[in-house]
Amino acid sequence: MSENLTLPRHLYVHVPLCRSRCAYCGFYSAATCSSPIPEQDVALGLIRQAEAWLRRDLPAAALDTLYIGGGTPTVLGGGLPLLVASVARSFGLAEDAEVTVEANPDSLDARLVRMLPPAGVTRVSLGVQSFDDEELRALKRPHDAGQAKCCAGEVLSAGLELSVDLMCGIPGQTQESWERSLGCAIGLGCGHVSVYPLSLEEGTQLADQVEAGHVVLPTDEEVASMLEYAAVALASAGLARYEVASFAHSGRESRHNTAYWTGAEYLGVGPSAHGMLSIRTAEALGVAKATNRTARVRYSVPADVCEGLESDPPLELEHLRADEVLREDAMLGMRMAVGITDELAAMAGATDALSGLEGDELVVHAEGRWTMSPSGWLLGNEVFGRIWLRDQDTSV
Repeated sequence: MSENLTLPRHLYVHVPLCRSRCAYCGFYSAATCSSPIPEQDVALGLIRQAEAWLRRDLPAAALDTLYIGGGTPTVLGGGLPLLVASVARSFGLAEDAEVTVEANPDSLDARLVRMLPPAGVTRVSLGVQSFDDEELRALKRPHDAGQAKCCAGEVLSAGLELSVDLMCGIPGQTQESWERSLGCAIGLGCGHVSVYPLSLEEGTQLADQVEAGHVVLPTDEEVASMLEYAAVALASAGLARYEVASFAHSGRESRHNTAYWTGAEYLGVGPSAHGMLSIRTAEALGVAKATNRTARVRYSVPADVCEGLESDPPLELEHLRADEVLREDAMLGMRMAVGITDELAAMAGATDALSGLEGDELVVHAEGRWTMSPSGWLLGNEVFGRIWLRDQDTSV
């Protein structure tokens, strides 16, 4: 056993099932009607794979965060609280652990909501996307606005934290309909809102429809206006931006996602799940061998509902050098409203890139920190890309 090392304190579990595929979705999932493995067996497979990490040569540490994502975890029905409770019991939870489950309104009812708190769930991330029925139909979402509002009310009534996902740039969406959706989310009393511009993923139904000219999307300028409005409206309602796409009341930020953005180690379980380990942890767990060049290892579980549910699935590895780790930490840190320190920028060799971005008015430098400007939030990929793709000395 390696001295002072433990298993990561953050665990992500990917449920690879959905009732149907949304028109825009490029994530891995299988339809429940065609999955070769029943929902209950999927839950049991995820439990077995999670518990397999406990049989490796590192002691467990009580989890600070547990996140059940997908796919659509709520299609598991009663298997979802079983999954959460089993993993929580096996790993242990810190006294103030954050336990999140993603949910879709079409598969979350009052009975299932009531089963979540006793299992250990503290937070529900509700995939609403829009409170406009026509926009939901354009996305092929399997719920309507009324179901979304009802589910949100059930979650809050159960004493759970509520996060709502909203999307802008949807076919047929206008500034007025976007403002109504934001108003609904704010009016529900949720403590966290995630705002995403629609991204066209190659091979999806929506991407094919747009390419064929059958569907027209809002312009980039219209989407930018929607994003700017969201930042102002949510801030006025007390939900401050703490990450490029995330807004929350104080103390209700997603601790699990913040772990990703701040370089914390985490385990990923389930088909298509990803994990990230320091090389010392990866070597102690038998995932990868230490070298004088590798500092961090990312891994992915096979995107297959059968192979990806094995207790010890083959893992695809990505090795990062020490300089790449620093550059990645700087890039991810700039996603956060607090930005990064001068020290991290210098260690990552990103100071020149950031200075250029400051000249383009995309970042701000003040009091020893680099942070995004209002324009930078809209052009985040430009900022992140220029930090990551800077010229560098690759010797380590």
